[in-house]
Amino acid sequence: MTTLAWKINRLKLMGLPEILWRVRQLAQKKASKFGLGLVAQVPAPRLAGAMPALLGEAPAQVDAVALAAAADAILAGRWNVFALRGAQLGFPPRWNCDPKTGTHAPMGLGKQIDYRSERVVGDIKYLWEPSRHLELVTLAQAWRVSGEQRYADGARALLQSWFEQCPYPQGVHWTSSLELAVRLLNWACAWELLGGASSPLFAGAEGQRFQRQWLDSVYQHCHFIQGYFSRHSSANNHLFGEYMGLFVASLVWPCWPASARWQALARRGLEVEALKQNTADGVNREQAVYYQHEVMDMMLLCQLFGQVHGAGFSAAYLERLERLADFIAALLDAGGNMPMIGDADDAQMVRLAHDGAWSPYRSLLASCAVLFGRADFKRKAGAYDDKSRWLLGAAGLLGWDSLAAPAEERPVQAFPEGGYYLLGNGFGTPAEVRLVADCAPLGYLSIAAHGHADALAFTLSLGGEEFLIDPGTYAYHTQKAWRDYFRSTAAHNTVCVDGQDQSEIGGNFMWLRKANASLLAHQPSGPVQLFDGQHDGYCRLSDPLTHRRQVEFDTQKNRVVVKDILQCRGEHEVALHWHFAEGCQVGLDGARVRARGRRLGLTLACAFGAGAQLLRASETPIGGWISRKFDEKSPITTAVWRGSINGTTEIVTEFHWSPTE
Repeated sequence: MTTLAWKINRLKLMGLPEILWRVRQLAQKKASKFGLGLVAQVPAPRLAGAMPALLGEAPAQVDAVALAAAADAILAGRWNVFALRGAQLGFPPRWNCDPKTGTHAPMGLGKQIDYRSERVVGDIKYLWEPSRHLELVTLAQAWRVSGEQRYADGARALLQSWFEQCPYPQGVHWTSSLELAVRLLNWACAWELLGGASSPLFAGAEGQRFQRQWLDSVYQHCHFIQGYFSRHSSANNHLFGEYMGLFVASLVWPCWPASARWQALARRGLEVEALKQNTADGVNREQAVYYQHEVMDMMLLCQLFGQVHGAGFSAAYLERLERLADFIAALLDAGGNMPMIGDADDAQMVRLAHDGAWSPYRSLLASCAVLFGRADFKRKAGAYDDKSRWLLGAAGLLGWDSLAAPAEERPVQAFPEGGYYLLGNGFGTPAEVRLVADCAPLGYLSIAAHGHADALAFTLSLGGEEFLIDPGTYAYHTQKAWRDYFRSTAAHNTVCVDGQDQSEIGGNFMWLRKANASLLAHQPSGPVQLFDGQHDGYCRLSDPLTHRRQVEFDTQKNRVVVKDILQCRGEHEVALHWHFAEGCQVGLDGARVRARGRRLGLTLACAFGAGAQLLRASETPIGGWISRKFDEKSPITTAVWRGSINGTTEIVTEFHWSPTE
């Protein structure tokens, strides 16, 4: 898509207030070329004496071996950045060089750089990620646990190289307020772990110069963020993260007259956005489960930092965080699998656990179990992880041990405002059936940036093993064909009409005309459970078509019957897609499709069209792919039934499962 086309589409989604605001922002950026609005000189900081700290002593039972291995790899110049594993980037790395493409980003004024252009900066996600400085925290943790000076020295070398290569306000690391905010969070964690203002790193004249350099950059970061908040149609998780960075920084470094103002501003914003961006029944409005995890993590971190400094949040804020945890607990199956609904970018706000099997969802549930005294969250978390150990300290471990996990899981099965509904039984047992149906809005605000065209799709997990899945995300700013595929209707377990998506793509993080889904019925109990919903995404066609889907789960017969009712007058080409997890062996058996898992076999029968076509690692058309991690994809099998309809038509698909022989 050309820059002009993108700008036109973006304008379509703005109201007059946003247009006027963006004009002012543009004028502000232009003025910054002449130094207007920039920090000319950082005021001298006034460091307090002993300050409270969230991250003090190393917790008991932390995995010191995994931590040391992670820290040693960093010092050896081996970095993990998305699909790059153990990449030799050096220590310190070249902060303005994209590690994926080798592109060197320009060093002009940050706000003047087109970071969306692959030609100019390479893959911006890869360029930004190391500069969030999660690795700095790893080195600080390793020093705190081991006492080895090389880790503390490495932390200082890492920061000093960044200050030298990324001077305020030059380069791509001074473009996005969210990136600055996440960096501030990690700096705050590292600052505390390294000993705060009295850290041995600040001893002597050289140490004092380093400390002042760090504090000057903190001030510049805070000043930048408060001048460039994400507003209007961009006021999603970015705005929440910006408030988070400003809030935490103002607590950890209350060094300037502006600090109190920044703290009050950020605190008010966090209270408002916590309720605005998350539904009362616990669903983040971006309709992307991984972003729900990110916002929950931001909320949790802000509460814990605030609590330590006597600035915790309101009961309404905490209640909303608890409801968000209810939703995560409801979607997580008995095997710890989470449906990959909506966008995901693998981001962590801060990395405090280094176990390769660590789960961000289970970690949040472990922390929330302690925070809210919820034994059912403890049951879903399964174990107390290292991140929770660091954040909650010795008191948190005592709280965890005092919770008696219930023998039975009883998840919330309806999230009417958020738009998700469960069918199933045997939750949390080897006999579990967990079906998650999507009847939600496309996304949040006018651009719905992180939503996927997945209305009425559902995932199916049996006995803690995934069978029908959401294939994930894969790409963001680059590889447009793949970016569009993974968020398309064809990439989800639902019906595609006339080769079009339910909603119209307007850009990498933008949707134009959007499907509206609505619930008709939900009955999650009894011998036959029911979900019934519809959406109007195809009513924009010349012959308007409404898609209604009824899902019946017969608990006695281990059977799900899906009725796709396509209400229209004329002719349409229809494709019905079912995407299987990579652990399934899928093949045709006459007119049926059979998927074999570890313990169960799932059979699909559908009489529509000429029968099923199986796609696996196909590029023409794209199909048969899953992306478990950002910028990584692997083959799966996708079953597609294609055919023509003329007038209102009902397509019936029957699923039945039984133990494998």
